[in-house]
Amino acid sequence: MSTTPLPTLIVGGGIGGLAAALSVASAGREVHLLERAAEFTEIGAGLQFGPNAIRMLDRLGLLAELLEVAVLPRYGVMRHAITADPLTTLDLGGAFRERYGYPYVVVHRSDLLSILVEACRAEPLVRLENNRTVVEAWADEDSAGVRCADGATYRTELLVGADGLHSVVRTLVSVDRPVPSGYVAYRGALPMSEVRTEVSNDDVVLWVGPGLHLIQYPVRRGELYNQVAVFRSDTFRRGDEPVGPVEELFGRFGEACEQVQRHVARIETGRCWPIYDRDPLVTWVHGRAVLLGDAAHPMLQYLGQGACQALEDALALGEALRGSGTDVGKAVKSYDSVRVPRAGLCQTRARLWGQVWHTGDPVTLGLRDRYLRARHPADYSELDWLYAAESAVLSS
Repeated sequence: MSTTPLPTLIVGGGIGGLAAALSVASAGREVHLLERAAEFTEIGAGLQFGPNAIRMLDRLGLLAELLEVAVLPRYGVMRHAITADPLTTLDLGGAFRERYGYPYVVVHRSDLLSILVEACRAEPLVRLENNRTVVEAWADEDSAGVRCADGATYRTELLVGADGLHSVVRTLVSVDRPVPSGYVAYRGALPMSEVRTEVSNDDVVLWVGPGLHLIQYPVRRGELYNQVAVFRSDTFRRGDEPVGPVEELFGRFGEACEQVQRHVARIETGRCWPIYDRDPLVTWVHGRAVLLGDAAHPMLQYLGQGACQALEDALALGEALRGSGTDVGKAVKSYDSVRVPRAGLCQTRARLWGQVWHTGDPVTLGLRDRYLRARHPADYSELDWLYAAESAVLSS
């Protein structure tokens, strides 16, 4: 079978891969994207996007379309999952937008993916190809390439691995393995008409307790209510099958307050997601191959930054290519130097935030709750490193 030569090849058609295709095309390069699925789909329901990610979507020219299908929450509310006591509130209104230049947005994953797919299809420099499962990748200082399960091969000047947690392209950079967190998640969305009388439609609500949390927020113009229940799973930690069975979900949340138990009882239980991340890498580059999104920096969900950092990657890659002319080697090194420290910091801080959310230590609990109850809803000082326009500089 012949080899197809390409200027830029992206492996993976998720949010990061599609955004990267648009960003690289904006730098004047032709892009060919391979996706293993027959159609472009996202598993799961909701995404939270801080101003750092909304800034990236605006630069891609997609913000207006996103806001048509998204929800702009008024507050982020944290409550104790066992006692139901309020812990703190984050004002996401005018003061927040003035400080960071963009709002906080919650959106259905498939809505954002559809926007990105249509934008790619409208871009003459981007070609999307489905049903392509990459099983091998290679790269050196001059070129890179992949081989698919059906024998098709592609050679390229620039290979971008956006192929997720179990990335094939990542094996060029590292032989590390995903790190099991010991936690699992159940997630899904209900019609808002079924929960309207029980919740504030415009808030992101987080319930935290020892070894568990529940997060809830509206998506799709407020038509659906997204819920994610996360808990420390004994079956996952032991390596048992099945992981996180429904009985374990309800047993763990049986310790929670009545409100949380009521919401968890209505969550979708058809699938359980074991949660992994990986340790930060010192580089995402091997020759003409570079990583992006979860292939580069899979992180725990506690900062709500997985997809956000993938969008930052995408825009940074396009900018590096635009600034380096035809020197692809220089571009990937520039991209690497900007993105590795920033995303690595998100990975490590996400782990710490998860420990704080889930702690059962009485001293840590007392200090955490005292601090949270004392903070003002418009105190954003802990968020500047993440959301400010110059955050890449602040976090380095």
